[in-house]
Amino acid sequence: MDTWSDAEKTKVDEVCPICNGAGFVHPLLPSGKPDFSRVVPCSCIQETLAKESQAHLLRYSNLGALTRFTFDQLFPQGRSGSPVKQQQFAHAYEMAKAFAASPEGWLILVGPSGCGKTHLAAAIANQRISQGEPTFFISTPDLLDRLRASFNPESEMPYDTFFDQVRNAPLLVLDDLGAQSSTPWAKEKLEQLLNHRFNRELPTVIVTIAPTEQLGDRIRTRLTDPNLCHRCVVEETEASLEYSWEPEFKLQKGMTFDNFDRRRVNLVREQSDNLEEAFHLAFRFAKSPEGWLVFMGVTGCGKTHLASAIVNYCYQAGKPALFVVVPDFLDHLRSTFSPESKVSYDHLFEKVKTAPLLVLDDFGEQTTTPWAREKLYQIINYRYNAKLATVITTRYSLQEILDGIERSISSRLIDPKISTPFNITAPDYRGDLTPSKRRVSRGSKKTNWS
Repeated sequence: MDTWSDAEKTKVDEVCPICNGAGFVHPLLPSGKPDFSRVVPCSCIQETLAKESQAHLLRYSNLGALTRFTFDQLFPQGRSGSPVKQQQFAHAYEMAKAFAASPEGWLILVGPSGCGKTHLAAAIANQRISQGEPTFFISTPDLLDRLRASFNPESEMPYDTFFDQVRNAPLLVLDDLGAQSSTPWAKEKLEQLLNHRFNRELPTVIVTIAPTEQLGDRIRTRLTDPNLCHRCVVEETEASLEYSWEPEFKLQKGMTFDNFDRRRVNLVREQSDNLEEAFHLAFRFAKSPEGWLVFMGVTGCGKTHLASAIVNYCYQAGKPALFVVVPDFLDHLRSTFSPESKVSYDHLFEKVKTAPLLVLDDFGEQTTTPWAREKLYQIINYRYNAKLATVITTRYSLQEILDGIERSISSRLIDPKISTPFNITAPDYRGDLTPSKRRVSRGSKKTNWS
């Protein structure tokens, strides 16, 4: 017969009236009499062992102070007063609870700082622990710091042991992805971790503070795999100062769909219909920015106004967008190499390359140096592969684009799978104005030509 050691008996704070401190009891037969041939742990010991197991899981989890973050502490619709944000949070809340009940695949939580992403992720971890399931929680910067520290001979846990613990955790919650320093070593370690868990389809919760398109290509493809990953927007990111009109774009800032004159005087019927079609094409794109829209036409035909109106529509809807004039952008990019520049080359280039919606105005007007072609190709190719919404304005025709621009760039601009080229046939708007109307227009706050 199994017996309990003195050490195990002392785990009972007070003498149990059921087992009299022995720590075990005889189970009852169907007749209600004790089965003296068997012993089972008494409820007092079971409770003690359960508490010890829970304490072990909490130590393993690395949650620390986040053990207080549970679903019970959350409002199912969040704390925002916006009905749209409440609806988004409610959806994220239900997805997180469902994942906590049955962790399968990857759950990707995205949204701005303070929207509740980390609370939801910690609540998932705490619920799994309460059910006796091991979960490991760590932020990306802390993970990399601990990996670096593990190379120290005096480290409590060797590098291989710690990295294997993270890679093979039954459930891993990785917080603040995108907040880490982007060194080649950090990138390599993250790719190794995520590739390992991706290939083995290990349940994972990832909280990202950066837009998915700003992460490395290999990480981005993992996080966007539709067969394994479930992307959940906790709250849409509002357009911030990072995506707003620069001071030099005073005219473009006032160009909207409301003040676009699509019924210009002195236009033949075909030109009027063409301008009307361009307006509706731009408006539909602004409401749902997908793919590429390429506006061609002479200077002053209205293409820049429509492109600016798309950006202004997005800003009004709280969506990020970026407007750049291609020759000016390349000049700014060159100037970042100066020691006196207040903006780093990497920051400016990445901002343009990864903008959720980008307008490239006056494309083709830039100097065609090898350096300029290389930078434009990198931007065009990245956005083409990532399928990021892009609007391009140019005064060149499709044939001139093919003849005058490097093939690797022009082929992407006119690819029918992603791009919608549209030629605006209306002439320069300034040709519609009489001298008296021009004097009035110069004093107007609204300018209707590009």
